[in-house]
Amino acid sequence: MRIAISGHRSLPPATETLVAEALDEALSPITGGITGLTCLADGADTLFSRAVLAHGSQIEVIVPAEHYLAGLPEEHHAEYRKLLTQAAQVHRMPFIESTSEAHMAASQHMLTLADELWAVWDGQPARGYGGTADVVQAARDLNKPVRIIWPDGATRD
Repeated sequence: MRIAISGHRSLPPATETLVAEALDEALSPITGGITGLTCLADGADTLFSRAVLAHGSQIEVIVPAEHYLAGLPEEHHAEYRKLLTQAAQVHRMPFIESTSEAHMAASQHMLTLADELWAVWDGQPARGYGGTADVVQAARDLNKPVRIIWPDGATRD
């Protein structure tokens, strides 16, 4: 099974804990291993990647742009690099700058590789092009199953 992840970034610490627990719970009944597809952004992508690896499965990383890392929070750089080295495969998109268009193209590519999408999403509209709501809609347009993960008590901002 190949599961793509999309979800909110910059989550409050208490929400990160709730989401990490929910992802662990969602992965626990899956037997036979999975491949987690991720762009390794801070927040949901990283929490999902850690959980997939902790369950003995593998991740594949889609890098949206050559300068993608520069657009992520500096405090996330070490974790990004660490997880990237653990990827079974890395897919690099042909963009230089880390723009919302590059991010959405990476998400669309990720969806073509996936059997389903897990979205760490509060159900609200995207705050900018390529946000979680847009990725959820793209998955639905491709008739991919979507599993929403937003635990009770989770908040944004």
